[in-house]
Amino acid sequence: MDESARRAAQDGLIEEIALQGISSRLVLDALRRVPRHRFVPAGLRHRAYDNVPLPIGQGQTISQPFVVALMTQLAQVTPLDRVLVVGTGSGYQDAVMAELAGQVYSVERLPELAHRASDTLRELGYRNIHLRVGDGYEGWQEEAPFAAILVTAAPPAVPPALIDQLALGGRLVIPVGEAQQQLRVMVKTASGVAETEVVPVQFVPLVRGRAVTRVV
Repeated sequence: MDESARRAAQDGLIEEIALQGISSRLVLDALRRVPRHRFVPAGLRHRAYDNVPLPIGQGQTISQPFVVALMTQLAQVTPLDRVLVVGTGSGYQDAVMAELAGQVYSVERLPELAHRASDTLRELGYRNIHLRVGDGYEGWQEEAPFAAILVTAAPPAVPPALIDQLALGGRLVIPVGEAQQQLRVMVKTASGVAETEVVPVQFVPLVRGRAVTRVV
């Protein structure tokens, strides 16, 4: 796909996502700035701007662009915010968040995916994204609290550590469930956690990783 065709495909995708209900211009502009084709395997780059999830190896996927946009919009981040992404995968969600937030911390249990994402993000010039290999259920305690936490795989129940690592007023955007999953937004308040179910979704399971972690 040449550059003009790529831009046309990306513009068409952004228009489609807007028609699906993504109203934040900041989020739409962030998606426009991130070259999704750099995050998918070479053999699938002709489909990079289709509004569908795509396999990235290791039994994992890059999420549907609409879902990435929706989760980003629900997070409501600002340029001063610190954000945690659980499930780095390809690194695409990290890149979109890095366009909007101050610092992005990301945990991936599979070393191969973490290193590949790190290489891609470095090549694209992102310097506000920090990756490590570890157990997403445990978050990244050393860098907490976070203004927002996005989880890109579905646990059967919300990991308590992620609630603990939210700042007061922070938002956890997470798919929850097994056969049937719901995307939830959980807001930490002085009196507890306010929870809203948004839409049914289908994510790969959030699997426990190794306790030993390292930065990549």
